[in-house]
Parts: sequence; structure tokens; C-alpha cells
Amino acid sequence: MIFALWSILLVALLPLAWALVAKAGAPYDNNRPREVLAAASGYRQRANWAQQNAWEAFPTYAAAMLLAWQMKVPDARLDLAALVFILLRVCHGLCYLADQAGLRSLSWLGGYLVVVALFLMAGGVV
Repeated sequence: MIFALWSILLVALLPLAWALVAKAGAPYDNNRPREVLAAASGYRQRANWAQQNAWEAFPTYAAAMLLAWQMKVPDARLDLAALVFILLRVCHGLCYLADQAGLRSLSWLGGYLVVVALFLMAGGVV
């Protein structure tokens, strides 16, 4: 299986990494996980926000990648798009942790443009 298809799993796991950062070392009540994370502050709060945003980005990316693959976009193009998307999404989360809003927004925009490009490739536009 090509890297691009494996990337769907990697992107699905990324929110879990941010959740781990948000929860690690903090008092945690598994009976009220959302309440605990909603009360978080500092980098833990930002890690939780990164987790939420990563979940939001996942379905559109997965749909775009699967559609592009189904429409037989060349594997090399899909692999490159997958790598760029993952790097941008990791950068997005790290910028959240570092409280770098401008860079975070640029990373988000770059990832979104990759998704748009995948849809355009699937449609034979680019």
C-alpha cells in the first residue's frame, strides 16, 4: 500500500498525540474527561485545542485522499501531498503548543490548500 493511504491512519492518530500531551502529568478524572480538559490552561489547553482541530481536519483530508486515489492520481503526487499535509499538521500542533498563532494559521492554511489540491487532482484540474 502506498504511503498516501497509510497517511490516512497517521492523520487519524495525530489527534491522539495532542490529547496525550494535554493529559500527561495532569490530574485527570476519566469519569469527566471533557470537563477536565475544558478546565485546562496553558500548553495543556492549547494541546486540547490542537486535538480538536486535528479531528476537524481529518474527515476532509481522508475524503480528498481516497477520492484522489480512486481517480488514479499518480502515486508519487499522492505521496508528496500526504507528506506535506502531515508535516503541516504536525507544525500546526506544535505551533499551538508554542502559542505561535501566526505560524499556526499559516500551517492550517497550507494543510487546507493540500486538501483542495487533492480534490482538484481528483477532478483532473491540476
